[in-house]
Amino acid sequence: MASGLKRDPIVILRIDGEDLLEFINGPDYEAEMALLFSQLESPDGSSLRDHIVKVLEQLTVDQGMPPSSESWVKSNLVERTLQSCTVQDHDKPLSQETFLVEFKKVAGSVAQHLKEQPVIVAHYKTLNTAMEIAPKDRNGKISKEYLRVALDAIAPSAGLPPIGAIHEMDEVIGEVLKMMNADDGKLVKEDEFKKMLTEIMGTIMLQLECNPVSISSNTVVHEPLASSTTLLPPSS
Repeated sequence: MASGLKRDPIVILRIDGEDLLEFINGPDYEAEMALLFSQLESPDGSSLRDHIVKVLEQLTVDQGMPPSSESWVKSNLVERTLQSCTVQDHDKPLSQETFLVEFKKVAGSVAQHLKEQPVIVAHYKTLNTAMEIAPKDRNGKISKEYLRVALDAIAPSAGLPPIGAIHEMDEVIGEVLKMMNADDGKLVKEDEFKKMLTEIMGTIMLQLECNPVSISSNTVVHEPLASSTTLLPPSS
C-alpha cells in the first residue's frame, strides 16, 4: 500500500498535533503568521476570533493542520477549541503582536485536541473521482452501502488490490467496513461520506502496518527449453 501511495497522487496522513506544535514553537512561526495576518482584510467589527478562524483555514497539513474548510473539522475541532479557549479582544484595531500571542494559544489547544483525537486526511482529488460514481438522492446524500464501491474505485491509487482478488485483504477490508457499519444503508452527506472513506483508508493502512499481508505468486515467463545444452556453446 505504501508503494502505491508513492506512485499515485493520493496521500493519507494521520494528523496527531505533533507537527502543529512543532510549527508554532519553531523559528518560522512569527514570520509566517505575520505574513498571513498582513494579508487579512480587516473590516469594521471583525474580531480576534474571526481573524484566528481565517488564519486556521490557511494553515496546511504540512504545518500540521487538517483542512478546517471541511465541515467536520470546523465543527468538531475548530469551534470546539474556540469554545474551550478564552479569546478576548485586547485592543482596537487588533495588533499583530496580540494576534500572534492569542493565535499560538488557540493553535496549541487545537494540537492537544488532535493528540486526543487524531484526524486522518486524504488527498481529495482521488476521493472526488470516487464521488462521481456514488449516486446521490435529491438532497445530495449518499448511502453508506456505496462505501465499498467507492473504496474499490480508489484502490489502484492506494496500491490496494480489487475487492475479491485476495482473500486475506478482503478479510482486512471487511472488518474495517464492518467497524464503520458500511452496510446499514444510512444516508449521509457528501462531506461525511468522504470523511468515512478517508477513515476507512487510514484504518486499513494502520491494520497493514501492524499485520502485513504477504502475497506470493508464480508465473511462467517462457516455455521450457528443448534441451539445457542449448544454453551452452558447442564444445570444440
